[in-house]
Amino acid sequence: MTYYELGTYSRTITTTSPEAQLWFDRGLIWVYAFNHEEAIKCFRKALEHDPDCAMAHWGVAYASGPNYNLPWELLDPSGQTNALSVSFDATKNALACAPKATPIEQALIRALPARYPQRDPIEDMSGWNKAFTRTMRGLFEKHRDDLDVRCVFVEAIMNETPWQMWNLETGKPADGAGTEEAMAVLEQAFEMIAASWDHPGLLHLYVHLMEMSPFPQRALRAGDRLRELVPDSGHLVHMPTHIDVLCGHYHDVVVYNQKAVVADRKFLEREGPMNIYSMYRNHDYHFVVYGAMFLGQYTPALQAAQELIDTTPEELLRIPSPPMADFIEAFLPMKQHVLIRFGKWREIVAQDLPRDPELYCSTTAMMFYAKGVAHSVLGEIAEAEKARTAFRAARARVPESRRVHNNTVVDLLAIAEEMLSGELEYRRGNFDLGFAHLRRAVQFDDALPYDEPWGWMQPARHALGALLLEQGHLEEAESVYRSDLGYDGKLRRACQHPENVWSLHGLHECLRRRGDTVEAPLIKARLDLAQARAEVPIRASCLCRREAA
Repeated sequence: MTYYELGTYSRTITTTSPEAQLWFDRGLIWVYAFNHEEAIKCFRKALEHDPDCAMAHWGVAYASGPNYNLPWELLDPSGQTNALSVSFDATKNALACAPKATPIEQALIRALPARYPQRDPIEDMSGWNKAFTRTMRGLFEKHRDDLDVRCVFVEAIMNETPWQMWNLETGKPADGAGTEEAMAVLEQAFEMIAASWDHPGLLHLYVHLMEMSPFPQRALRAGDRLRELVPDSGHLVHMPTHIDVLCGHYHDVVVYNQKAVVADRKFLEREGPMNIYSMYRNHDYHFVVYGAMFLGQYTPALQAAQELIDTTPEELLRIPSPPMADFIEAFLPMKQHVLIRFGKWREIVAQDLPRDPELYCSTTAMMFYAKGVAHSVLGEIAEAEKARTAFRAARARVPESRRVHNNTVVDLLAIAEEMLSGELEYRRGNFDLGFAHLRRAVQFDDALPYDEPWGWMQPARHALGALLLEQGHLEEAESVYRSDLGYDGKLRRACQHPENVWSLHGLHECLRRRGDTVEAPLIKARLDLAQARAEVPIRASCLCRREAA
């Protein structure tokens, strides 16, 4: 089997071995694609061909350390110890080989001890991140034309405050984050250095930097370029969809994540599932599900959710370090969100629960939630009560360490509690109490830490709006839909879902029922475009509204 197609990006390094150069380039591209395990393998292959290659040792050291998605604080103690020992030893090896390297290579290598000053971890290693940023800033100021130096510098800035570059409430850079500096360094490159548009690392970081901003659309062109550069990196093919989804381009979200899944299958076939990259594979499936749900496309949503389950073996979840169950298990119940979104109530009720409710604790809780909602909508109140009781017991057994990327499962299940109670009370006829629960679900949904896809897959507003309409509360329902679509400017940018067919339908119904003749035709035109791609009839923003089922 030939190696993966990684595009043409290359950095010429000091080596007499063409094979070492080739494997170094592959490793560097994988670093920029956030597949750090594969990068380390490539750098070590380079060292097999040239044991004195200083930059290959640099690559092992750099790739073995913290990154934007896996900072020091998310590693368990064993993971910290292992990562730091490998990084520290590789740094020593790089320093030993540095005299034969070029001046810029020596400078990159001599920056590493700021990142790894000792072999053993300490309680708080954030100071090391800051020291590395300071060192790289000095290096960048002397070598502004070197795109890799620029990239490592920006990544250092972002690794100081991963996923916290922006204050989502104000739309301003977060306090203590180097957002403005990182943005200036990246945008200067794109404006002044044509080759930066061929640099997968710079483009990748720009997408991450801008996705939490109030103007994610500024990264659309960067994303368009990035997805072409490294065909067999599923993560880089997928990455621009972080911007697409925020701009309402849900078709692109599905198409390019499906392409990413094709690349991921190649990696899975070659490397198997027992690696960190399985988190990235699951992320791509997750994104297909999310985009397809917003499009109203049941088939691709369910297929991706099921393939996610089928390619996540139990033995992967049982790896203790890093604690893979904490990082991966909570992706498995994405199927429950799909079934609820598309009103598959009888299918939900008929599902068998996991055989190991402790290992699959998030899945178990979410399945009880789904069953409770299904029974409620079906009017089976006693069964819904039993499901809610079981959900609450299962919820209590989920540890704080379980995550869906940036969100804890505990936070997500708080939304589930309010959603389920809202649906149940509503079907009991306690409409005011039901709406109170659903409004709390909306508040909890809005308050989640930023993540993409959003941790709660179906916006809570879609259920609230649908049931408000069912009871004739047009004014509040209209406000709910305007907020969800981003029309009223009341929500932080990350909580808006532009052009989604569900809220367009709800808003158009509100306008039509109150006799609007000015805005309704404009919304109808947008709704017609959105409905044209929907696989199922869109009769309400949530199929919990019985008349729409």
